Order: sequence, then C-alpha cells, then structure tokens
Amino acid sequence: MPKDDKAREFEIAREFEVDATPEEVFRAVTAGTDGYLWPMEPPEPRVGGRGPFGSLVTAWDPPHRYTNLVENVEDIAVQTRNQLDYTIEARDGGKRAWVRYVHSGIFVDDWDNQYDGAAKHTDFYLHTLREYITHFAPRPAAFATFDGPEAAKGADALEVVARALGIGPDAAVGTELKVHGPDEFDAVLDYRDPYFIGLRTDRGLTRIFGRNHWGHTVGISLHDFTPGTKIEECEAEWQGWLNKVFNQP
Repeated sequence: MPKDDKAREFEIAREFEVDATPEEVFRAVTAGTDGYLWPMEPPEPRVGGRGPFGSLVTAWDPPHRYTNLVENVEDIAVQTRNQLDYTIEARDGGKRAWVRYVHSGIFVDDWDNQYDGAAKHTDFYLHTLREYITHFAPRPAAFATFDGPEAAKGADALEVVARALGIGPDAAVGTELKVHGPDEFDAVLDYRDPYFIGLRTDRGLTRIFGRNHWGHTVGISLHDFTPGTKIEECEAEWQGWLNKVFNQP
C-alpha cells in the first residue's frame, strides 16, 4: 500500500463458514448486532429503506444478501463513504452457511493506519460473530463498552491487561482459564493475537481491544446474555478494574 494521506478507496473482504443456517446468520447481522458488535437499529426490510446510523439499504434479499451504504459518514473525520455487504449461501443442505463480508468505502486521512486498524478489527468482529451465532444466538445481549485511561495508550498496554487478567503469553486459544478481572471467573480463551483478546463464559463474551496499536487506548466490550443482567453495574466494575490496572483512580 502506498504511504500517503490522500483520500482513496479501501476494500476489506473476508469469507468464512459457520455452523448455522443462512436464516440464523442473516438475523444476526441485521437484528442481533448487540451480540457481537454493538446495538444498532435494525434496517427497514426493503431496498431503499433506512439502515443503521443513517445508512441506505441497497440490497435486501433475506436470507442471502444485505447491503447498506452511507455516503457521508457523520462524526468520522477520516472517512466519507462506508458500505457493508453480506452474501450468505447454504452449505451441507442448509445446516451450515458460507458468508462473504465486504467492507468498503473511502478513507480521507491517515490511510495506512486506518486500513490496518479496520482490517484487523474486521477479523476480530467476524470471529465474535461466529462465537455469538454458535454459542448464544438468538438470545439478546446486554451490551457495554468503555475505554481505559490515557496510560492505556502505551505500546505494551494490551499485554499489561493480559497479565492483570492472568493470561500468559503462551496461553493457546481454546484454553480454559481462571481469569482475574473485577472478580475471579472461569472462561475459555477464544481469541488471542497481538491486538485482541476474546474470553467466552457461560453468560457471555468479553472482548478486549488493543487499540493502543493505532494511537488510542485499550478498550473493553461486554456482551452478556443472562436475563436480567444489570450491565451498568458490570461496566462500572470493569471500568474501575481497568483504571486500577493502569494506576488511575
């Protein structure tokens, strides 16, 4: 990729299969986004309908195709166009689904950094989508997301959090762990690379984002599928824990 800050297009394409029907996948990406991404207003079920965050539905063929487009992205200074496209096909007689996901648009500033961050986040979000569909869908999620203090921008910030959680550098994906967060709990390490950590419990998914690699602070998202969860209390406990990890009040 050439290194300049001029506005130009980008495209991030991924394909994967998942143990779910096309109908289950389609529901997840249109009406279940709180389970793997963040809560969004479901799209109007028609071409030309209103999609999340002011987008326009440009393709609607359930359960096989869904596309939304935003021409002028509000509140994102580095981007002017954003399109999300999902193509879903049945496999194994409809018991499995093949998914092609394409995120495209225009970055207008800091192109290399923005592209790298978006591409790596895509892999993590799509993994979380598969975790949600496989283990929790169609249950609704209580969702919270928050960031660490300024000190969580450091080059080793994600590793600092991993050590505080009790996740060693050699812990393999699939390992069952005793995690030391706001309280001690059992979890499966479902994702681990230099940029992200994913934990799965019986009640939900904890996602840890090493956004320090792109000039931001480490962030955490909680997807809790337990009925009656008081997510605000969970968020406050985790926020206090994260601040304490970086010696902040």
